[in-house]
Amino acid sequence: MGARGPAPKPTQLRIIEGNPGHRPLQKNQPKPTPVAPTRPSGLKGEAKREWVRIVPELERLGLLTLVDRAALTGYCQAWARAVAAEKVLAAKGLVKETPNGYLQQRPEVSIAFKAWQLVRAFASEFGLTPSARSRLSVSKPEDDPEDDLD
Repeated sequence: MGARGPAPKPTQLRIIEGNPGHRPLQKNQPKPTPVAPTRPSGLKGEAKREWVRIVPELERLGLLTLVDRAALTGYCQAWARAVAAEKVLAAKGLVKETPNGYLQQRPEVSIAFKAWQLVRAFASEFGLTPSARSRLSVSKPEDDPEDDLD
């Protein structure tokens, strides 16, 4: 049986948000190295472009660590899948005609829908959606928010 309620928010995001609930911050949590992970060699095309676009900004905000590689790769792959499906839909439309003459939804409609859901979920984890960003209050780079945890 899974845990109840929403997943706990990472302490770093709670600090950036200003800890709006004023709940005690976790002091003994793991502290991964705050360095951008290396880009996986398997990322190609649009996924690679998205990695190159987003990593510097996430690193600048202090929201990226070495252990975030898998989640960031998932975000970039979902992004590339969504973009590819949208290109097909733009070129061929939302429906296709079956051999019997009926109109049927193209498979890319479902592919795009699921990919955009994944993009939104991963983006929210990294504070990349407007609503996630509206809850953030980024401190100056010279301030070390982890000092507040000790």
